[in-house]
Amino acid sequence: MSESARTVRAGVGEVPDGRLRKDAVPAGFDEFVADRSAQLLRTAWMLTGDAHLAEDLLQSALARAWPHWQRIRYDRPEAYLYRVMVNLQASWWRRRWRGEVPTENLPEPGSGSAPGVHGSVEDRVALFAALRTLPLRRRQTVVLRFYLDLSEQQVAAVMGCSLGTVKSQCAKGLAALRAALEASDRERPGTKPTKQSGREQP
Repeated sequence: MSESARTVRAGVGEVPDGRLRKDAVPAGFDEFVADRSAQLLRTAWMLTGDAHLAEDLLQSALARAWPHWQRIRYDRPEAYLYRVMVNLQASWWRRRWRGEVPTENLPEPGSGSAPGVHGSVEDRVALFAALRTLPLRRRQTVVLRFYLDLSEQQVAAVMGCSLGTVKSQCAKGLAALRAALEASDRERPGTKPTKQSGREQP
């Protein structure tokens, strides 16, 4: 059994659901955690920017999924966990938690097309630093849309917002990330100025 599954099992007694015994493991849960926990942890890291908080966020989301597993296991459980992580993070943020700690252990890039995701280590460092400066909902939208490569409709469903809001947040978030990467390029020794609209940036 994976470490994630062990941690969730240890806390089952704290989950108010009389349908599950404390020592019961829902069928397929351990296998799902073993198969998907690495990707889910990378997603949590992208959302929080902090390794320890990412672990807490994922464990909390898995604990929420545990009592509902038989209902969600055949209906895109990843989408359920993304939604729980987004909502939990928003709840923690409203309580003014601001303990993000930058780390050099960068997550592997997903399949999305956010600027810098597939670039050099320096580009990825700049990207993750820029992500931490985005407003919470904008960061969540960018991570879901471009790191996880969800469709705009899927992002709207996960975040519980309109399609127009997703499009607006994505556009603003990408503009901020590109500007941050261009600024990082200009400050990096030995790099050429980035061209935009046919003109070199100063």
